[in-house]
Amino acid sequence: MISNKLTVAAAALATATAFATPSIAEDSMPLVTVVTSENAQTQLMAMVLTTQAMEQGAETRILLCGPGGDIALAEAPETATAPQPPRDMSPQGMLQMLMDRGATVEVCAIYLPGLGADESVLIEGVGVAQPPAMAAAMLGEGTRVWSF
Repeated sequence: MISNKLTVAAAALATATAFATPSIAEDSMPLVTVVTSENAQTQLMAMVLTTQAMEQGAETRILLCGPGGDIALAEAPETATAPQPPRDMSPQGMLQMLMDRGATVEVCAIYLPGLGADESVLIEGVGVAQPPAMAAAMLGEGTRVWSF
């Protein structure tokens, strides 16, 4: 009799725990965030939303193209490094935080040749996207692509 009560209690606890756990963590989908905007607020919001997705379990990859690639430059424009309200974060600062948390960050394959530069101009940890690999990541089953 006590054994049955313990079994029922354990089953009830397991059920309650399952419903209390956010399903996003269990059903995490890969996320590719593409940033092309030169607007600092748009760049920062892309990083904020990507951070939130990562905190909710999304496997995160960031692709920076055109003016969006500028936030990955070691000598980035002030728009990429200047603190933005309300929390005084910059697009580049949040990008670096995402990399510290495990996000993969790459610039478009044509970004550096367009600048007449090589990878040495990028902040540490940023790579250059290889088109076949990035296309495969974007086409992957369950992958979400956000574009800013």
